[in-house]
Amino acid sequence: MSFRLAACLLAIELGLAGCVVKGAPKAIPAYIASAIAAKDRPQTDVDRDANRKPAQLLIFAEVRPNSQIADIMPGGGYFTRLFSHAVGAHGHVYAVVPSELAQVQPKAAEDAKALAADPAYGNVSVSITPTTSLSVSAPVDIAWTSDNYHDLYIFFGADQAQLFDKAVFKMLRPGGLYIVIDHVANSGMSASALKKLHRIDPAVVKEQALAAGFQFVGSSDVLGNADDSHDDPVFVPAIRGHTDQFVYKFRKPKG
Repeated sequence: MSFRLAACLLAIELGLAGCVVKGAPKAIPAYIASAIAAKDRPQTDVDRDANRKPAQLLIFAEVRPNSQIADIMPGGGYFTRLFSHAVGAHGHVYAVVPSELAQVQPKAAEDAKALAADPAYGNVSVSITPTTSLSVSAPVDIAWTSDNYHDLYIFFGADQAQLFDKAVFKMLRPGGLYIVIDHVANSGMSASALKKLHRIDPAVVKEQALAAGFQFVGSSDVLGNADDSHDDPVFVPAIRGHTDQFVYKFRKPKG
């Protein structure tokens, strides 16, 4: 174990300020490498691996065999599939689709149900539930949401996003982890600007999560991109798929 990693783990154990994980891991656990190499992953998912850095993210999120994971707003299921293979037959993955989203975009629920119906992903189940309750059948070890928080905050408001964080807090077991990934916005931007850009200030996400009762564990810069000025919408072809993104890890206190 490196001195930096040892110091980082000690800081987390003592409840001190979170640390930043930089660079690629020295070794990828076999179960994560196997999940990434799974032959049943769609080619469209495989093609995104170079930009999405799945090995680094799953290691940072402490995904392990037998984990219980809630993939909140799973989209096309990119991470759901990876989680399914990584946690194995004795783990479980909940594809959590907000009922508010399912009402306006039925395909979000349909895609999740189709994935769960695939025999290759037999440890996946779908939960369609309001963002303020996020009901699943058992407490989870990890709650994960990737590139979604900005939509909650921008289109539903800060109060709704706060209720979402509190619902995530309730669905986690004590000591469980909350992972938030999103596109970086510059601080102080207006609501109208954020709606156009589909970004969010990382400091806002941290403030909301802490107010919900979480402890900040640390961050990873694996999806960082210093060439992204944060001035363009995330869908602009020149930046789409490689925006500057923050990766935050929060923990529900054990006591």
